[in-house]
Amino acid sequence: MKMIVGLGNIGPQYDGTRHNTGFMVVEQFAKSHDISIKTRKMNAKYGSGFVNNTKVMVVEPTTFMNDSGLAVRPLMDYFDVSIEDLIIVHDDMDLPVGKIRIKDKGSAGGHNGIKSIIASVGTQNFDRIRVGIDHPDHGNTVVNYVLRRFSKDQAPMFKQAADHAVNALDDWIDGMSIPDLENQYN
Repeated sequence: MKMIVGLGNIGPQYDGTRHNTGFMVVEQFAKSHDISIKTRKMNAKYGSGFVNNTKVMVVEPTTFMNDSGLAVRPLMDYFDVSIEDLIIVHDDMDLPVGKIRIKDKGSAGGHNGIKSIIASVGTQNFDRIRVGIDHPDHGNTVVNYVLRRFSKDQAPMFKQAADHAVNALDDWIDGMSIPDLENQYN
């Protein structure tokens, strides 16, 4: 089974915010494959289904972003998901809105959700799709910026990035290698 985890914060006040980019992408992916993310267990909401004959689980941790690993590791253990079958989708301030980057390992790069997952799974060697949210404008704090929605100008660029991320997830499930994914989407 493949496990796709989108990172974000729970609660209606966070819906549609930049920090919930991971949730928005995996929800779009799930909708495109008629997967319902409704089961609540082990600090997560999740759903599963088949995509091109591959069993896929789509996960949204119900912990806050900084504790995402508390959901990911128990689900991996319970459903016997290997690190090679895990991919994390998350926001990234180092990328402009509209861009995605795929990578197969690396440090947390200052992202506390990724830091929590690395600590919980015991390795930084797992696949990721980083979705650009850009840096805050001068005078705007990081916290205020990530907890706001995309501007009217940014919304179409985010939509394009989300579409690319969903396509990349489909290709990942179909077995495309990370180097090939990087060449196609980065």
